[in-house]
Amino acid sequence: MQADLILTNAKVLTMDPERPRAAAVAVAEGRILAVGAAAEIAALAGPETKVIDAGGRTLLPGFVESHLHLGLGGAELADLYVGGLHGPEKLRAAFLKFATENPDRALLMAQGADYAMLDHPVSRHDLDAIISDRPIAMTSHDHHTVWANTAALRAAGILDGHATPPGHEVVMGEDGLATGELREFEAFGPVIALGGLERINLGIATGAEPATWPGEAERDEDKLYFEAGQKHCARYGITSMVMMDGNRYTLELLRELQREGRLLARVRVPFHYKPHMQHSELDRAEAMARDFNDDWLSSGFVKMFMDGVVDSRTAYMLNDYPDQPGHRSVPLFPPEVFNPLAAEIDRRGLQIAVHAIGDGAVRVVIDGYEAARQQNGPRDSRHRIEHIELIDRADVPRLGALGITASLQPPHPPGAMDFPLEPTLERIGAARWKDAYLWKTLRDHGAPVAYASDWPVTDVSVMRGLQAALTRQPYSADCADERLSLMDSLHAYTAGGAWAAHMDHVTGRLTPGLAADLVLLEADLESLAPQEIGGTEVALTICGGRITWAGEGWG
Repeated sequence: MQADLILTNAKVLTMDPERPRAAAVAVAEGRILAVGAAAEIAALAGPETKVIDAGGRTLLPGFVESHLHLGLGGAELADLYVGGLHGPEKLRAAFLKFATENPDRALLMAQGADYAMLDHPVSRHDLDAIISDRPIAMTSHDHHTVWANTAALRAAGILDGHATPPGHEVVMGEDGLATGELREFEAFGPVIALGGLERINLGIATGAEPATWPGEAERDEDKLYFEAGQKHCARYGITSMVMMDGNRYTLELLRELQREGRLLARVRVPFHYKPHMQHSELDRAEAMARDFNDDWLSSGFVKMFMDGVVDSRTAYMLNDYPDQPGHRSVPLFPPEVFNPLAAEIDRRGLQIAVHAIGDGAVRVVIDGYEAARQQNGPRDSRHRIEHIELIDRADVPRLGALGITASLQPPHPPGAMDFPLEPTLERIGAARWKDAYLWKTLRDHGAPVAYASDWPVTDVSVMRGLQAALTRQPYSADCADERLSLMDSLHAYTAGGAWAAHMDHVTGRLTPGLAADLVLLEADLESLAPQEIGGTEVALTICGGRITWAGEGWG
């Protein structure tokens, strides 16, 4: 068979232990035809073969973004970004400029807000002082808190409060009105809806489907968010992605994009199970897994939140928060609820992925996975824990022993990339810093590791994430160096992510027969110092043999 495409004169890192390095790759009919020496691969060229000289640049399997929110990220590309801004003057200037540029937007939404961006807790009054006659709001960098002004609260119908499930809160003031701080998704959902994102927000807020199935015009509008998100990810070398929010509506939108030739990456979408649901709701998850199961679009797993985040003290801890004695938060699924639920999901042959940040939440999840295994017997489940920002040392070896994937985000540790040190380190407490963000420790104890960004929580750039993974520093003398090597980190962004998503039979390695998912970087990665990696551009992104991104001069 002749090749459709050959990339040659490359530093090929295959992630295939049988042949870890090569100089050229041949592609035919959307799959890897051959990997080897330049002369060997050149023999596969025909008169119609496109040949690309990589010029000694690094060629890798396409990156697997193991944890992101695709539609929400695509929508947020049009929002104001306030990350790194501190003080009311800078915030005011940014909002006023954005308001002038967007006179018709129903909601002026900002992203990337820092919990410590003002010298006091943000309230609606702070935002009213910026703009009072239009709804404005801003989302925290972790996406678990929104602050809204009075106009937004009134328009959303929550100025006088709003009934929410445990773990979600419209914070109320002494005056009987909302302060403007909205904690977790069902508290700020009504504000998000003001911006026209109610439908695509369902997959993370409630797990429900639209009350009335959207018409063609509405679906076309929502598809644009997913398309924008895919295009954004493609420029960073991403060819496969695992969404951590979703419902059937999400899958149907992506299927329409697939049929229209507008699906640029392989996407895996979960069924989001919420605490108010009954086990019978898992019939929906099984139907999604059955109806969406090809190499491009699939489901097959259930996502849950066990807790919130450290900065808002909604992460569930085994011990009191050092700066708030008596408070540990609560698990959204208590053990007596989670254990039988995990067993039922596992019995149905579905994978489980649970957001767990505090060490208390991590333990509840591990206990539940262990209970499921004891009840149903071992199988190739590849259940996952997302984030694991704090873990009790006694629980570290349990992940490897139970085959639980550690789904980790290199941009998340405070100070590693964009997140500030505070208030996170204060919330964790100096005595527990040594138990935070234990990537290498978990890997060394046998846990499979997958890396991701959690976009739009952080920048989706894999190169920036890789630099963060390789340059983060211990917080104190009693903290170990938790960095993985360059090759182990690349594995976590490629083959490790594919394995964690049950996609390793399709992608993640450059080996004959697998999908032609590749990323060509604008550098010889191994020649760069770690602190130089983040600025590396992507020259080409290729998914299924199709170029989905071409940098300048590569089109």
